[in-house]
Amino acid sequence: MKKITTIKLVMTALFIALTMVGTMFITVPLPTGYANLGDAFVLIAVFVLGPFWGTIAGGVGSGLADLFGWITYAPGTLIIKSLMAITAYFIYIALKKSTKKEMLAQIIAGAVGAVVMAVGYFIYETIFFVTAGVAIVSLPYNLIQGSLGVVVAVMVMRVLKATKIFEKLDKTNNENITEGYEKEIDN
Repeated sequence: MKKITTIKLVMTALFIALTMVGTMFITVPLPTGYANLGDAFVLIAVFVLGPFWGTIAGGVGSGLADLFGWITYAPGTLIIKSLMAITAYFIYIALKKSTKKEMLAQIIAGAVGAVVMAVGYFIYETIFFVTAGVAIVSLPYNLIQGSLGVVVAVMVMRVLKATKIFEKLDKTNNENITEGYEKEIDN
């Protein structure tokens, strides 16, 4: 069994907080409301921390945000954002290994994760709140929000890679805390 380190727990807590803040406070106006940047932090967390810790950070951070305003969505959000994260991670890793193009892998993995999120909310809303006809109205807006998250996540990952922050973190702590990030693959 792998050892759980303090730095891994701190990074997970940091991404939980970033996801929560990105969901609650960093918004982009849309014609029928707004989109938030929480999805960007869900993707960044799973790309950096890997499947276990990244999924926990994305799911818990998003679920906690819903406890402060959309409480009826909190259980669904926890599950949906966790599924988004884990799906994006495994697609990212598979594409990165097969194509050797990290940014392309992040874009495609994030896009599939966004679709998982939008369909997940459609199903959740249909089962618990409204009819499918009403729930389908939110589908395009969830896809817009997910797409925005992909764009922001890929840009942030490019900046983080350019600053070599992952190598610095791993070297400073004598461990591989950035499980989802492999240094040897470049675009």
